[in-house]
Amino acid sequence: MSTDTIAAIATPPGRGGIGVVRLSGPDLKPFMQGLLGRDLRPRHAHRVRFLDAHGRVLDDGIALWFPAPHSFTGEHVLELQGHGGPFVLQGVLERCLELGARLAQAGEFSRRAFLNDKLDLAQAEAIADLIDAGSRQAARSALRALEGDFSREVNALKEALIQLRMLVEATLDFPEEDIDFLRQADAWGRLEAIAGQLEGVLASTRQGVLLRDGLDVVLIGQPNVGKSSLLNRLAGFEAAIVTDVAGTTRDTLREVIQIEGVPLHILDTAGLRDSADSVERLGIERTWAAVAKADIALLLIDAQHGVGEAETAILGRLPGIPVLTLHNKIDLTGEAPRIGEDGSDIWLSARTGSGLDLLRARLLELAGWQQSGEGVYMARVRHVQALTRARVHVRAAREADRQLELLAEELRLAHRALGEITGEFSADDLLGVIFAQFCIGK
Repeated sequence: MSTDTIAAIATPPGRGGIGVVRLSGPDLKPFMQGLLGRDLRPRHAHRVRFLDAHGRVLDDGIALWFPAPHSFTGEHVLELQGHGGPFVLQGVLERCLELGARLAQAGEFSRRAFLNDKLDLAQAEAIADLIDAGSRQAARSALRALEGDFSREVNALKEALIQLRMLVEATLDFPEEDIDFLRQADAWGRLEAIAGQLEGVLASTRQGVLLRDGLDVVLIGQPNVGKSSLLNRLAGFEAAIVTDVAGTTRDTLREVIQIEGVPLHILDTAGLRDSADSVERLGIERTWAAVAKADIALLLIDAQHGVGEAETAILGRLPGIPVLTLHNKIDLTGEAPRIGEDGSDIWLSARTGSGLDLLRARLLELAGWQQSGEGVYMARVRHVQALTRARVHVRAAREADRQLELLAEELRLAHRALGEITGEFSADDLLGVIFAQFCIGK
């Protein structure tokens, strides 16, 4: 690990009441003397002046020193709080660089905290998720992950696997102990318990990924069936232009809505029809491109006409994704909002909002959302992938029966897969990808 001193502005760009410059490194005393002209007491707020190389005042603010290892990064940390003007902060940062610091890379403070065992990899990722949270539910879930809820569940699984591996390895190391030794220790019962616990953690993790990433939902259908009206109704404002002229929407419009904290990325697309207009044809091509990447498709039809040949042709071209057929404009037919027996058809009115609750509930159901979110922690796709690999190895271990060498190997591989989540086993390139997604100064 690098032993140089890093510095960065830790507050967002722009003007504000305060701004923060943060330093972390093995020895910050020269920075205190060169920038502040004095030493600081640990973990005390000091009113100070930030000085340039000639002793002129750059700013007037607060300085805090956190000696290692009692700091966020585990190194010595100096935090300088001044006025939030961009030129003021830049002047303080440049002075830090003059004194020998280098500009921190994205996520480097959090990476050093991880490498110094101040937090595990899942908790480090939760920092970025907390900063990027787009809803209160997402923020609460990210905070639970940051506080270690997810890591504790994973560590409990790892500990159970370690205990089971010890039993199996002992049987292999001492041949006089036969398979009855494992039966007496209830090794198979322990393995079943691990398998059940793993399924529960995997289910919760999938919920966390859904809360973080959401779903892409595309609105499709012929012109003038109400796609833009539905987008506006779901978004809660006039995001799309609505007219009686067919082909008004020429390009895809994207809005994010929240249902119980789950983000849904709604794409309004050009109406699907044969057109001689080259611009409209380009919009239709983009519609099909959006459909190819979507998680769910909402096919809108005019409830006054029902499903016709055009709608049947559209359904025939859709990829293998869930499709909801929305019978719109029931305010003109006099029908009541309802949902079909198999859940694939919903009668609603985008103009009045009647039936939208049925749509929202069905979208959550299709997304796989199974709980209110109070017990959900933020998670990522790589966590699901690691847990899935662990489940494969645990299942293989359950089928190993008397083949103890195979059983021991599958348990080892399951343990390793879980270790990838918290960073016990991590490649440097993986760490680079993860922390490169963080903001500068964090």
